[in-house]
Amino acid sequence: MAAHLVKRCTCLLREAARQAPAMAPVGRLRLAWVAHKTLTSSATSPISHLPGSLMEPVEKERAFTPYVEKQVDHLIKKATRPEELLELLGGSHDLDSNQAAMVLIRLSHLLSEKPEDKGLLIQDAHFHQLLCLLNSQIASVWHGTLSKLLGSLYALGIPKASKELQSVEQEVRWRMRKLKYKHLAFLAESCATLSQEQHSQELLAELLMHLERRWTEIEDSHTLVTVMMKVGHLSEPLMNRLEDKCLELVEHFGPSELRKVLVMLAAQSRRSVPLLRAISYHLVQKPFSLTKDVLLDVAYAYAKPCDLLCPEGKLSFHQTQVSQRLATDLLSLMPSLTSGEVAHCAKSFALLKWLSLPLFEAFAQHVLNRAQDITLPHLCSVLLAFARLNFHPDQEDQFFSLVHEKLGSELPGLEPALQVDLVWALCVLQQAREAELQAVLHPEFHIQFLGGKSQKDQNTFQKLLHINATALLEYPEYSGPLLPASAVAPGPSALDRKVTPLQKELQETLKGLLGSADKGSLEVATQYGWVLDAEVLLDSDGEFLPVRDFVAPHLAQPTGSQSPPPGSKRLAFLRWEFPNFNSRSKDLLGRFVLARRHILAAGFLIVDVPFYEWLELKSEWQKGAYLKDKMRKAVAEELAK
Repeated sequence: MAAHLVKRCTCLLREAARQAPAMAPVGRLRLAWVAHKTLTSSATSPISHLPGSLMEPVEKERAFTPYVEKQVDHLIKKATRPEELLELLGGSHDLDSNQAAMVLIRLSHLLSEKPEDKGLLIQDAHFHQLLCLLNSQIASVWHGTLSKLLGSLYALGIPKASKELQSVEQEVRWRMRKLKYKHLAFLAESCATLSQEQHSQELLAELLMHLERRWTEIEDSHTLVTVMMKVGHLSEPLMNRLEDKCLELVEHFGPSELRKVLVMLAAQSRRSVPLLRAISYHLVQKPFSLTKDVLLDVAYAYAKPCDLLCPEGKLSFHQTQVSQRLATDLLSLMPSLTSGEVAHCAKSFALLKWLSLPLFEAFAQHVLNRAQDITLPHLCSVLLAFARLNFHPDQEDQFFSLVHEKLGSELPGLEPALQVDLVWALCVLQQAREAELQAVLHPEFHIQFLGGKSQKDQNTFQKLLHINATALLEYPEYSGPLLPASAVAPGPSALDRKVTPLQKELQETLKGLLGSADKGSLEVATQYGWVLDAEVLLDSDGEFLPVRDFVAPHLAQPTGSQSPPPGSKRLAFLRWEFPNFNSRSKDLLGRFVLARRHILAAGFLIVDVPFYEWLELKSEWQKGAYLKDKMRKAVAEELAK
């Protein structure tokens, strides 16, 4: 019981110490005497006779007293001009430290749209008076207000040497362990976006360190998603911790949180497979309905848009059930989609390599229904998506008539690389016209891409080679122009690619099958922009001929002088890897359909080696027998024609 008595007296003394600065000297002495008197009298009296006045301060100390908003707080919130805020200093209002901080925060907000007025504000005498008031009482500013205050000072352009700014930064350093996690995140965002000075970057490093150490304090999905979006990109270790926390809380996420996390991952190109799998599971399994905006953003995030015609270098996560749900839900919303949203959807699904026939038919019908209103950029996105997936709509004639009509007058005014992309897409879909081929193969046009060093220029020139091959092989009436012979010669980068396991195994099996190096050629770069995995020449009896001794029109530089004997057959081996196909399908993507057509038109018989057949072969004998059987079938089909 004595311990309880000491504890109550301690609370009383703490209350006296807290109120002492605001009391007169006489009042402080009287309070100290009362505390001493109570302590000594209580030590010699029974506990049952404790005065009620001793208990009251204790209970009041434990109770929370809410802040009562004053008139000046209302004036700060309602101010619409900086002058109204500065006038509060010279009026009858006696601002405290928190109110001074709120004035600065409000000033920052009002001047965010008028940056030219910030210089005048910094020179104002009332503004300096406001900073001095704040600086003198910075220790009493509330935590939440302090976090907003620092960002406001950065936004107002306070000089880095200002003692007021340094005082606020130092106060933040002292309070870091006491600040809530969301306040630390807000401060880190302010330091990263509003100030690039060295001292602020040091403060940012400290804030990130505290955020990384205290990541387990996050308890709700809203705080987690907000921190990931605003601060996560500043620190790789912090982002790893946040992803771990996201995995822990993802089952409590709603559609909005799932959408934000996916868009954030896509924006930062973070392919966190465990997190994407968890999000995919909840998107499929949970019964919540997805709005149009959520569906569009989820499709974007899973596909991570980039160049539709370049499959490398993009973030992509293929999940069959998610793609199916997105396609089904979007199909029901088609009447409400705008042309821009249709183009957005088509591009995303093309990057996901997910061909939903009903959905893409709806895309084509939407374009036809909005023929008068649809813009050329939106039409281009839909056309490129169709080409990537090799999709031919049921109303093919009407659709491509509209495309040619739109491109007829506007094609020359587009960006050169986009012109090449569009004509290339028409070549894939077998819809290119002679005038369109001539437009991009004209010397004055294609010369800008010859010898390009950037990856984009090299990709564009590769498509020009394919367009040139289309004109040569699929348009016998085409009269020119064409790319020069020096341009179609394969460059050193044509064969400079990473060797895949399937490619390596195929080459080893072919070497054993041919027996001699002169009986065939491996990795043959053609003038059409395509690389053959292997090429062999068979005589009329099915025996291998020395391929390098005979004229090869598919090569830019001739290697032999003899004409192939009558009845001989050229065979091209083409391997098809998993990324060459549509998702969950054995249908090739558009660019590989074009490659196959070109090789056939060049006079080859094709030996297809798809990955799903090759993986079933276990022994070298099985692989050799498989290739022999494929060659026999290719020759037999040709003879049957």
